[in-house]
Amino acid sequence: MRQTNHFIIAVGVVFALSANTHIAHAQGRNMQEKVKNYFLQTLKTKQDEELKSKEAYQRNRPYTTSIQQGMKANEIAENQKMVWTAWCEANQALKEEKLAKPEDLRKGVKASWHLPVALEKDAVMPYYYGWKERAEGKLPLFLYLHGSGPKEHEWSTGLALGNRFKDGPSLYFIPQIPNEGDYYRWWQVAKQFAWERLLRQALVEDNVDANRLYVFGISEGGYGSQRLASFYADYWAAAGPMAGGEPLKNAPIENCANMGFSFLTGADDTGFYRNILTYYTQVAFDSAQLVRPLDTDKRPLFVHRINLLPGMQHHINYDLTTPWLKKFVRNPYPKTVLWEDYEMDGRHRSGFYNLQVIASPTKNRTYYDMTIHDNVVRISIREVEYTAVERDKQWGIEMKFNRNYTTAKGGRLRIYLNNELVNMAKPVTVIVNGQECYRKTVKPNLQDMINSCTEYYDPYRVYPASIEVSY
Repeated sequence: MRQTNHFIIAVGVVFALSANTHIAHAQGRNMQEKVKNYFLQTLKTKQDEELKSKEAYQRNRPYTTSIQQGMKANEIAENQKMVWTAWCEANQALKEEKLAKPEDLRKGVKASWHLPVALEKDAVMPYYYGWKERAEGKLPLFLYLHGSGPKEHEWSTGLALGNRFKDGPSLYFIPQIPNEGDYYRWWQVAKQFAWERLLRQALVEDNVDANRLYVFGISEGGYGSQRLASFYADYWAAAGPMAGGEPLKNAPIENCANMGFSFLTGADDTGFYRNILTYYTQVAFDSAQLVRPLDTDKRPLFVHRINLLPGMQHHINYDLTTPWLKKFVRNPYPKTVLWEDYEMDGRHRSGFYNLQVIASPTKNRTYYDMTIHDNVVRISIREVEYTAVERDKQWGIEMKFNRNYTTAKGGRLRIYLNNELVNMAKPVTVIVNGQECYRKTVKPNLQDMINSCTEYYDPYRVYPASIEVSY
């Protein structure tokens, strides 16, 4: 009789565990569907704003979900996977022009995106998207920006160069600028829409390595890639402008900490002072490296190769850049983050690495200097003002600048965290502008995972916790 009772109890336990497992699985599936629906609705809302007006797109407001659910430390990885899966499903369900499936780049298969009329009229962006030396697993992705000659010729040259460069196996996205003449540039808001669509759609694909993304270009593409290198630095493993030269107000070098930066220009390329402005970029990187050679983890902070090539004018050897870039792999969790938050065509980024601006202290520029060491997050936040100290006499181009910094006040910042940045089992201290404003243990939660995924659309930045600070 006792053995029979033990058998009945054992069977009951098995049935109970099985039922609980089914319930837990159903609850998990229900939550994933709920998160997916939130993502899809948010994507549609953003899409409507982008189509409505340039001003709405430029506002670039952050989104915060009301979905909340705590979790234990051993549940973080499972929930991150669930959130990223829901994000991928929402992107697949969103009605929009999708990134074409990559084919052999040698075939030169064409596709195109229609950019929002509110951002640029009659803007169709043709592109090539293909692979080189196809291989198993995830591949690095190169974004190549062409020069300002006749766009059909420049685009076809880009395809030829992409096939020639010794950087396979890899993927290439080679766009054609939608409009030419007047004043059309790779960094304007319509193109920002394209780059963020590219990043968002590419990162949900199984064939793209999120930690090996690269941007480079030649001439006008050199200017564009220099600007995009600074503006989107938290996505790139490395960047490689060639035969360009932006005034540094347009591409602050501090943002390019934690990535590889190559810049090659002919020493005799005097058009629009390209050689001089490349030299100023070299001096700025060299100086930054001298001041802060290592990050908090004792790794080189400003890895760069900036050369003025002797005896060369606007045409240089373009084959040197992508093999150098491909050596770099992004660190998605740097413990030293330098970010000059500046506008590009009237639009600011709303986040950078693990920082998200909830309320900016100014409409102008803000400089964030964050270090994390021994569970202490230190952030200096300052407003930045530029004063031109050198202009060319012909066009009035601002060539060189002084920067003035003042302590920022009146902003609100969200700092995302994970176990790669801090030990979440121990108290975290946050010090902003010398004032301690937080000291306690952070708790993992679903809300932060959803918010950070919406902000960065990056599989490596689905953060389980955050701290918000006002200053």
